[in-house]
Amino acid sequence: MGSEKRAIRIGRIDFTNVWPLFYYFPLERFRGDVQFVTQVPTQLNEAMAEGRIDIGPISSFAYGEHFEDYMLLPDMSVSAYNQVHSILLFHRKPLSELTGASVALPTTSATSVNLLKIILQKFHQVQPVYHYAAPVLSDMMQSADAALLIGDHAIRESWIEHGWMVTDLAEEWTKRTRQWMSFAVCAIRKQVVIERPELIGSIYQAFMESKSKSLEDLTALVEDARTQIGGTASYWQQYFAALTYEFGPEQQAGLQLYYRYAWELGLLDKEVPIQLWHDKFLTQVTE
Repeated sequence: MGSEKRAIRIGRIDFTNVWPLFYYFPLERFRGDVQFVTQVPTQLNEAMAEGRIDIGPISSFAYGEHFEDYMLLPDMSVSAYNQVHSILLFHRKPLSELTGASVALPTTSATSVNLLKIILQKFHQVQPVYHYAAPVLSDMMQSADAALLIGDHAIRESWIEHGWMVTDLAEEWTKRTRQWMSFAVCAIRKQVVIERPELIGSIYQAFMESKSKSLEDLTALVEDARTQIGGTASYWQQYFAALTYEFGPEQQAGLQLYYRYAWELGLLDKEVPIQLWHDKFLTQVTE
């Protein structure tokens, strides 16, 4: 009975790109049945894998590593077609000249790191030497030929004139594949779906309400982003408008291609199916 009574733990990451999913989430409606746990993406990926978090916007690559234990909530992702503005490679020379070059990676996102490896190896036939570093661009570029930044770190650095070339990884992916790129997906542990089907249905509806209300009027999100991170209102308006929070057939097709390339390059050890949660599952479990 204990597992049935405990709160459903929802992982939350503080990057602006997932704000619309959480901004208007009606936590008070769930009266202790739901608990938010704020973490950085890598911590959230790990906590989901270990069962310490039940639902969360995890990196797409993390789903690929643990798909046997997860389902994906439909209509929830952080995806882009062309520019994403927050997954940026800063580099001294063109991508096609990075063979043997030193590339500094952040420890905060497996999806972006592996997307970079796919782009460089599959599309540019180059094999750099990768190493991990704290996400401080000036320090990274002291000892590297290129540095990858994600999230708010990338956004802040994109406003500064460094003189380096900058590649938006989503733009490069779309240019090469004509597909969407989904950086985060909302996963749910299968065990929780079985234990608490009705509550999962209510949580999903609450996420849909938050997403819909956020995107209907971006004013509050834009103002908060401007206050907390900086930049102009027009920048943030454009930033949120460039992302999609859907996870329909087009986004799924792009992610399926990403998983196939990751598997072909040995970054994932299995081919990855996309398994969606749906209301019918709720009916099946409760009948």
